[in-house]
Amino acid sequence: METHIFHYFKTICLGGLLGMSALSVQAENKYVPSPENLQARKEFQDNRFGIFLHWGIYSMFGQGEWHMNNDNIDCHEYAKVASGFYPSRFNAHEWVSAIKASGAKYICITSRHHDGFSMFDTQYSDYDIVDATPFKRDIIKELAEECRKQGIKLHLYYSHLDWTREDYYPLGKTGHGTGRTSHGEWATYYEFMNHQLTELLTNYGPIGAIWFDGMWDQPDGFDWKLEEQYALIHKLQPACLIGNNHHKAPYPGEDFQMFERDLPGENKAGFSGESVVGKLPLETCETMNGMWGYRIKDQNYKSVTELVRLLVRAAGKGANLLMNIGPQPNGELPAVAVERLKGIGKWMSENGETIYGTTAGNVMTASWGTTTRKGNMLYVHLLADQMPQFVTLPLTEKIVSSTVFHTGEKVKWEKIQGGIVLHTQNLQPSVDCIIALKLKE
Repeated sequence: METHIFHYFKTICLGGLLGMSALSVQAENKYVPSPENLQARKEFQDNRFGIFLHWGIYSMFGQGEWHMNNDNIDCHEYAKVASGFYPSRFNAHEWVSAIKASGAKYICITSRHHDGFSMFDTQYSDYDIVDATPFKRDIIKELAEECRKQGIKLHLYYSHLDWTREDYYPLGKTGHGTGRTSHGEWATYYEFMNHQLTELLTNYGPIGAIWFDGMWDQPDGFDWKLEEQYALIHKLQPACLIGNNHHKAPYPGEDFQMFERDLPGENKAGFSGESVVGKLPLETCETMNGMWGYRIKDQNYKSVTELVRLLVRAAGKGANLLMNIGPQPNGELPAVAVERLKGIGKWMSENGETIYGTTAGNVMTASWGTTTRKGNMLYVHLLADQMPQFVTLPLTEKIVSSTVFHTGEKVKWEKIQGGIVLHTQNLQPSVDCIIALKLKE
């Protein structure tokens, strides 16, 4: 039994799928993805666009999701805000409808962030949305049900670290000023995580992915026992993908590789120094404004043009874009974010053919833009505000036609050694001026 507020293990057993302790799940020496998992990877890769939602009691402070750590707030005092968390305007139908209208194919929401608060009804802690707040509603359950109704995949973010639990020990790089005065055994924390993951993968229907975060808090060499944890997840739901935001090359058992605030192979933000490894599906996550969780002063939202171009550049690298929104404490998505979703949705309704189900094209990154490929179609995305005089592509296949995707207007081209040149100087710049090259099959 833990001593600090709200965190304790209940004696009620999950039964059924949990059976023995999660620790007893035997991980195979080598991970071999199931046929269902391989199919899920393909569908995930084809989706290309998802929405990230960072939401928890930290929204009450309006200072972002790292507020407890950044301001060294005692976790027991921080926990008191849960008794006032009543997001009266939360409406799962409205959320999923707005997100679906944007063209996004999946939602990833924080089930438990680093502050330790669970946004679902867990039997292994009272520090959750049902037991600790007057709201008394299971956010994850309502979202899961609405996602199924509207045909949207639900992914769940889950933190590997916790700034509040005594048994998250040894303390990592963060959370040293959050008021923990004693230390438990990490083995009980590991068991707690696996109990919660079992709940999430047992009580909420099919889950598209578990999106882990926080491994970077401990030094290299720390034994997270990932093999057993990953095996548990794949046993409960073989089609559930696993990704981990550890800023390293993928570990065995992970089903996609993710990059934080950067496109694959880039490291402008300093979080994604690793290169693309193997042939796993790729995903890059980015904020719509400047923060992940709701920050009341942060109204610096990227424009629709910026967001669309980021989505296109991600697809040009063969990656999905997971675009974040921080919902408000009252349960609404910020109005500016909703407007941005509408703008992206309008563009995707007209141009989604050049994004969904595509792979990286012949040119991943150029000053003028990028390319995507689907079958015998190569889409050249000109993302420049001023059209270049020409675009050179390393292409050896025979061209059947070269037209502007929106209008069907012919685009002149000529063959050169090792490729072709497209004459683009007379094209009109736009959010994305797309040239469709039909190639001989």
